[in-house]
Amino acid sequence: MSRFFSEREIRAVAIFLPLAGLLIVALTFIRPKSDSAAARIAEAEMEVRRDSVARFHFDPNTVTYDELVNLGFSKHEAVSLLKYRASGKVFRIPEDLALCYGISDSMFREIRPWVRIGRKYAIAPHEYRTGRRIAEPLPPEPFRIDTVGVRYLQAIGALTKRQAETFVRWRDLSGIYDMDELRECYVISDSVAAALEPYILFPERELPPTEQPIELNGADSATLRSVAGIGPKTVGTIMRYRERLGGFVRVEQLAEVPGVTESNYEKILKQIYCDSCKIRKIDINFADPKTMGRHPYIPPLMLRKILKARQLKGGWSTAEELIEEKIMTREEAARLAPYLQFGSEPSASGTADK
Repeated sequence: MSRFFSEREIRAVAIFLPLAGLLIVALTFIRPKSDSAAARIAEAEMEVRRDSVARFHFDPNTVTYDELVNLGFSKHEAVSLLKYRASGKVFRIPEDLALCYGISDSMFREIRPWVRIGRKYAIAPHEYRTGRRIAEPLPPEPFRIDTVGVRYLQAIGALTKRQAETFVRWRDLSGIYDMDELRECYVISDSVAAALEPYILFPERELPPTEQPIELNGADSATLRSVAGIGPKTVGTIMRYRERLGGFVRVEQLAEVPGVTESNYEKILKQIYCDSCKIRKIDINFADPKTMGRHPYIPPLMLRKILKARQLKGGWSTAEELIEEKIMTREEAARLAPYLQFGSEPSASGTADK
């Protein structure tokens, strides 16, 4: 019978088996035994560290060993950070601490809210603009918009230094007498204007002694803009409402215009008057639905009633008939009557709206 192993293979196995046994025995003897005393000491050190933690803001570029220990760092972690810094490392952002090999992820998450990188080390623009940083904004108080200075606008947190300087230059050139004029300045956003509005005191716009009241229905945008209390946005709103209305019968109707505040309304009334002969009337018996629907005094429900009744009846002779047929209330009729035309009566513009 042939042999399974050669002489050479048998000798190799005979040599290998004793050596393997010796290696196993050696590993058994040299394996470090757990030192329960050292483990208890380390655990006690961790307990002491947790009990003596005092959190405070710190800069990892300047913090000392004692401060690190007081913050809750272990001796190993504190020394690791100091060695890391001594090797030339500069901490530019708080997350640079996570790269320090002695600091665990859990420790970094605990101390991250307390890290404050100093201006000397932090990543910042080449030209640091101190005007953008205000430690504690002052609570705003009422102030005059025509005399307020850059430092106050900056101190209450309304504008940056550059924005405040731009605003003051713009104000001194143009003047500001109401909120519309304030919003014209491009550095004043709508949110800033809304926040400042309760505190702003506007100067009174002086009118030339020879200036005559302005007729509201015939005035163009430039003429309306010269009225104190009417800003550029309000001018457009007034003209659009005047077009829908067909003209103002009474100056009091100006209070219906969106954007006209109560304080501005009182000022405007002293400078205007209305020529009711210039209003544009609507022929209620023949006007198309679109023309009537544009009028602010004819809401959709009233318009549907008018069209339905006109189709059945053909028309009316007086506003009283509209009241009797419950198409509109007496108050609605009184407000709308100056704008109504019944049949052949010519409108103020010379032609009836058909």
